[in-house]
Order: sequence, then C-alpha cells, then structure tokens
Amino acid sequence: MKTPVTIIGAGLGGLVLARVLHLHGIAATVYEAEACATSRAQGGMLDIHDYNGQLALQAAGLMAQFHALILEGRQAMRVLERDGTVLLDEPDDGSGTRPEVQRGELRQMLLDSLPAGTVQWNHKVSSVAALGNGRHAVAFAHGATVETSLLVGADGAWSRVRPLLSNATPGYIGTSYVETWLHDAGARHPASAQIVGGGQMCAPAQGHSIMAHRERGETLHAYVMLARPLAWFDDIDFTDQAAAGARIARQFDGWAPALTALITDSDTAPLLRPLYALPVDHRWERIAGVTLLGDAAHLAAPNGEGANLAMLDGAELGQALAAHPEDVEAALASYEQAMFSRSAQAAIEGEQLQRLLTGDNAAARLVSMLTS
Repeated sequence: MKTPVTIIGAGLGGLVLARVLHLHGIAATVYEAEACATSRAQGGMLDIHDYNGQLALQAAGLMAQFHALILEGRQAMRVLERDGTVLLDEPDDGSGTRPEVQRGELRQMLLDSLPAGTVQWNHKVSSVAALGNGRHAVAFAHGATVETSLLVGADGAWSRVRPLLSNATPGYIGTSYVETWLHDAGARHPASAQIVGGGQMCAPAQGHSIMAHRERGETLHAYVMLARPLAWFDDIDFTDQAAAGARIARQFDGWAPALTALITDSDTAPLLRPLYALPVDHRWERIAGVTLLGDAAHLAAPNGEGANLAMLDGAELGQALAAHPEDVEAALASYEQAMFSRSAQAAIEGEQLQRLLTGDNAAARLVSMLTS
C-alpha cells in the first residue's frame, strides 16, 4: 500500500500535523502502536502557551474546542519550603497566557477533528527502510508494510524513524520522576489538597523535590523528583504500593506531612518515569522524504515546553507542505531550520531548570526566577 504522507505516532504533534494537512486537502495516514485511543493513560496537565501551543491550535482551526477544555483556576502557582512555608502564592486571576488542560482530553479533541480512518491503531513499527528517491517502507509487527513518499517520525523518545536521519540516542539526565495520584482529594486528602492549592505546587530542594497539580475531578497528581542514578531505583518494587511509597517517602524525612502524604497516600501504585534527553543541539543533514517532530526530534529535560513544541512542529510542518506542494524538500528544509533553532533554545532552558530544581537553595531560586 502507498500513501502520500505517513505519520508515525498519534501523539499531539503527529495529530496536529494530520489536522493541518487535512485542512489543506493533503492526504495523510497516522500509524499508532497503541490498540486504541483509550488503551493507556495520557498523562496529566498541560499548560498551553500563547507563543507556541496555542499558535498550533489556531493553525489547526481548533481554538474554540480548546477553550472548552480549559480548567479554570489551574494557572495558580505555589512555591513552598520543605516544611510547608509558602514562599510564593500566585492565584489564577484569568489573565494568564498558559491555560491548563488535561493531556488526554486535548488528544481526544485532535482525534475527533480528523476524518474517520486517518489514525490506524495497533500498528507497531518493526522496521523502516529507505527505498531510494525519497521513498521509504515501513514494516509493522503484525506483518503489514506501507510505502510512502514522505515519512514523518512523530514517535517520541525512542523513535524508530530517527535512525534514518541521526545516530543520536537519548541519554538519562540523572533525574527521575515518581508519579502518584490522590483522588477526591478535598474529601479524602484535605491536608494535601490545601497545601497544593488550586493549581500547581512546587516544593524543590537540593536533589529531590515534590510537585503537584490539581487536575479535573479533585485529583492531585504529584511528581516526585529524585536526582538519583537509575540503579538506585532497581531495588524498589513499584508493584508493591506501600513498600515503594515508604521507600520514596524516606527521602523526604522531616518534610511537612501534607507534602509527604502526596507519596504515601497515593490511590495508585507509584509510577517511575526516568528522564531522558537528546543532545541540546540535535540536528541532521537533509535526507529526502523523511523528517521528525516533537520528542523524536528534540527530546529534552522537562520545562513545560515539550508538548507545546511538538504541536508547533506539527502545525509549521503542515503549513510548509501546504505552501510548497510542488517542492517537498524545500518545505522540509524550511521547517527543520526553524525547528532546530527553537528546540535548541528550549533544551538549554530545560537543562537550566533541572539544575535549579535539584541545586542548593532551590525554592528561593525558583521564586526569584518566577518573579523576575
């Protein structure tokens, strides 16, 4: 089977690309390894910025639908010391430019905006091969194969498309998140709900931090950051909820009980998420018929930009292809040069934020950064 544009990965970036192409009458198919849209959780809250993510949604013609997803009040921000002392408490007065939405709801909005059949589920890539003259063949684990004149890797950190363009592989940045969830927090976990506040809370300290978001339905989603080597986590059985929670919580002895309860009172087993990144200046020479977007192109230490950049990548790539229908290579070159520049700057800022959050006097330095 042959398709004009083949997109690997139905994340936010790949779906924005498919949507923008659809608006311009360009056929595309998205292949996704997951069995269906609801086969796994899609992560927590995303702040969608007016200078990248929202621009992408404007290009996709979906701003009205996006506004319907915004959770009011969630742009509130708190910074705490480890004993619970509040250093910064900024309410959400409605004037912020980074409204918060649930990632899963945003993804579903994009899926709903595409014609039926655009996304082909249960298509896990097993191999990708160059055929010459800018064409590529993609083989899937269940035996099917597609050939395409334009291949876009939107398949995340461990992209199967990236090796066509680059030998770079993600490296562990020295920090991991342990995620927990507390449901119906106002009634069942009132002390933690109060200390988190109405939006985002961050309690950073050298080598370890506790962050949390108030999500839809009174759920507190916590991100426990630990600057530890990967081997440190090997002895923790994350399927044993109580034991894993206790082991992680011991790293926070002496902290306010309402903060450590975000670990020990989780309603789910803690989930380990090691953080990886590509080199900050990751780029490649132009190779006909293939490109990357999002984490496949510029996986970086988290700083709130990743999803936004992926969506902007998708929108700008779609617009470039629509503007140069007779010269795909010119479109790809134009898209890549802009993407390389902005993603490198965001990666540098991500590294700086990670150093701040895991360094000495982290809480006071974070307040200084947020208020400067």
